[in-house]
Amino acid sequence: MSYIIRRPPQLDTCQVRNLAFRLYRWPGDHPDPIVFLHGWGDCSATWQFVVDELPQRRSLIAFDARGFGDSAWPDDGYWFPDYLADLEAVLDLISPQAPLDLVGHSMGGNVAALYAGIRPHRVRRLVNLEGFGLARTTPEQAPARYREWLDELRQGTQFSTYENFAQLSAVLARRNPRTPADRLDFIARAWARPRSDGRIELRADPRHKRTNPVLYQRDQAEACWKQVTAPMLFATGTESEFARRITAEITPEKLHALFRNVTLSTVADAGHMLHHEQPARVAELIDEFLR
Repeated sequence: MSYIIRRPPQLDTCQVRNLAFRLYRWPGDHPDPIVFLHGWGDCSATWQFVVDELPQRRSLIAFDARGFGDSAWPDDGYWFPDYLADLEAVLDLISPQAPLDLVGHSMGGNVAALYAGIRPHRVRRLVNLEGFGLARTTPEQAPARYREWLDELRQGTQFSTYENFAQLSAVLARRNPRTPADRLDFIARAWARPRSDGRIELRADPRHKRTNPVLYQRDQAEACWKQVTAPMLFATGTESEFARRITAEITPEKLHALFRNVTLSTVADAGHMLHHEQPARVAELIDEFLR
């Protein structure tokens, strides 16, 4: 059974920073849109499940990050600060003056939280779905990290391919067993496309899989988070393995020390992909918080 879209998006393309970005718009009565940022490997199309559960009055916008979905692939690879610059360029187009509400999942939540600390006047309110950074690193990890990066530059990186959409849906079902079959089929078709040989490939640049030679600096991220002035809702899934891996970093005490105005919430019976697994509850949290 196919997922039935209740609120179809309007598709558009915008040209910023020398790249074409796919834009999704769900117009509503409210003049100020909520901007959605997807996670690594995901794309804007799968926000549809949450969109269908939000009130029709909400105006919503999402865009595919560079190298994901239907946005263009840059020639020179991927560096995390580019996601911040891309977000600012898109915000300059849709709301050059007034601050907006941001909703981000995973990588998108990290981008939104960092941006809200770097440009506090541009963000009115922030919903962060499991965008809690990465584990701390130590300088001793640098030599091996650089070696791995150099090896991948020489050898290249690739995503898996699949026989058909059904096989990809089955893989997604093993990773996210709480997501119903109709949504899994929708996600598979949003994430992938047929190749000329009949197999299915992901709509993502394989260079995303390259190891980042620059070690993650959590102290720098936390310094940005401390500059956030917007109220933030931070939500995690009760069954999230991602949250468990970094549980010591996201205790209520630490989050309240890092963010001036944070509300903590959990989504029952949901893993890391909580917007796929429990979209009605996620939409309820977003609507309640932004009201």
